[in-house]
Amino acid sequence: MVENGKTWLRQFQRMQALDAWLKETNTTLTQLNGQRKYGGPPEVWDGPPPGKCCEVFISHIPRDVYEDLLIPLFRSVGPLWEFRLMMNFSGQNRGFAYAKYGTNALAMKAIQKLNGYMIEPNCYLCVRYSIEKRHLCIHNLPSSTSVQNLQEVLQVLVEGVERVSLKTGPGIDGVSAVVGFSSHFTASMAKKVLAAELKKHCSLEVFVMWEPGEDLSPNQPSCSQAPKILMQPCFLPCGQANPDPPAPSQGFCGAVGKPVSLTSLQPLVSPVVVLHRFCELNGYGQPLYELSKGLPRSDGFVEFFYKVLIQGVRSSFRGTVMVLPGPNCRATIDEARRAVAQQLLLKMPNSHLAA
Repeated sequence: MVENGKTWLRQFQRMQALDAWLKETNTTLTQLNGQRKYGGPPEVWDGPPPGKCCEVFISHIPRDVYEDLLIPLFRSVGPLWEFRLMMNFSGQNRGFAYAKYGTNALAMKAIQKLNGYMIEPNCYLCVRYSIEKRHLCIHNLPSSTSVQNLQEVLQVLVEGVERVSLKTGPGIDGVSAVVGFSSHFTASMAKKVLAAELKKHCSLEVFVMWEPGEDLSPNQPSCSQAPKILMQPCFLPCGQANPDPPAPSQGFCGAVGKPVSLTSLQPLVSPVVVLHRFCELNGYGQPLYELSKGLPRSDGFVEFFYKVLIQGVRSSFRGTVMVLPGPNCRATIDEARRAVAQQLLLKMPNSHLAA
């Protein structure tokens, strides 16, 4: 009880310090979708919007450290375009944040200067390039799906859709689509709701994942500390998203049902649940995971070696995945298991992948 009282008092004092700093500096923070944002851009900004590889990911933040300490620290490197601190409903931060600068050079300087910075006694920040993924892959679409009609449907359901391509072939059940978004944020928001929205409004059973490749422009610098890109998707040019998208055409909607006005949003089903359901439907039995943690990499990712035994499949599955460390050991292992399940779903032959 005494320890809980000390923790509560410390939290209260930190919140008071944050409130005093906001008033003193006349700083505005905006709470939105589990994060608290500064800037994007700030009120005074000199220069164009940031390009790629200008954002850094900050982890290992103590749960009672807030923007009054973090923003001045990261602003000491150079002007901030945006700072986003991930928050939970209790008012604590979730242990990680994103800082975006105007140039790649400033982002690199922030990594060099602040990675390993001691924010509190025995608490060291981990700073590395943010992987600003902007592409999602939608699996298990009907074979009659067309690029134009799917793009029109997606523009009604989610924001930021810029382009769509379709891919078929061995190991792909039905049609899969790669969808490019205007930003990592819009892609992240779409990833949370697309599976549920397509099921609700179009009667489709699909699952949505991050596309493993990104289309880095030749004139953009590569992020040396980001994981290597293993596959490059090929997109059909579809132009920019229409700010007032038309209603989906009958060709696509006739097959899958016409979308209606949006109401409640539901979270995306975890790949672990999808894999379990797939094995259950095919009589394979429950997947058995064996995970072995490797050493952390210089870019902050943790490598896990895995072996998954599925009783109905003769051979076991082995490989490696890389994940960002979570706030605790259990969260990191859960994230590794999700990454393993996602990898196995792409390897499963003739899978219907029913969620």
